[in-house]
Amino acid sequence: MSKGERTKTTSARDKIREQQAAARARDKRKRLVTYVTAGVVAVAAVGLGWWYTASTYRSEEAAGAVAPITVQSDGSVVMAQAGVTKPVVDIYEDFQCPACKEFERISGQTFKNLAAEGKAKIVYHPITIFSQEPTKSNSVRAGSAARCVADGKQWMTFHDLLYAKQPAETVEGFKPAELVQWGKEAGVTAPGFEQCVTTEKNAQAQLAYSKKIGDEQKLTQTPTVKLNGTEIDNQVIFSPQELRDAVTEAAK
Repeated sequence: MSKGERTKTTSARDKIREQQAAARARDKRKRLVTYVTAGVVAVAAVGLGWWYTASTYRSEEAAGAVAPITVQSDGSVVMAQAGVTKPVVDIYEDFQCPACKEFERISGQTFKNLAAEGKAKIVYHPITIFSQEPTKSNSVRAGSAARCVADGKQWMTFHDLLYAKQPAETVEGFKPAELVQWGKEAGVTAPGFEQCVTTEKNAQAQLAYSKKIGDEQKLTQTPTVKLNGTEIDNQVIFSPQELRDAVTEAAK
């Protein structure tokens, strides 16, 4: 092979190597773009999932004035705009129940908003579901005291305070003096309120109603929420957005 031929062969090989190197570089850039794109998509998906979860479980803000509240003779409490009779949301709760406290913190405002918007009739059923002490007596004292509040707006404020002040399950709590003080904080001015609370005037009525409702509704836990008589899944009642969707769908 002549020198000229060798030079041409070397030049051709160099060109091939350059082309191969360029092809490898292009492939590398393509892979990098693919990885980056996939990463962006993954991050976006995670971000969207986080946003959806956060929005689903975020508590609602107060949307306006609370709907009219009426304390019933049996101890249940109705919150609804005039003329709104359905859908009916029944809330079975125990003031000593930690899960009820969390439920109220997360979803309590949703019920107030739905009632204020005229989209549902909300019925509260404060009961005593505990059978062991000190939780049973704590619950009875709180439920009995709530029955001493006749004004609907004051009752709701007292209701919220009872959850805010809920004692631990292992200690004696909801003591009469505390309940009287919280009643005053809730704006209760009825002259017989203090005596009603301290004598636990409504204790037997609280227990009787709890048994009646527990048997009729076949309750095994609190909180229990029923929409037009059908129990709503726990996952839904602790998700304000899903809860709102379920109630508004039933209102159609």
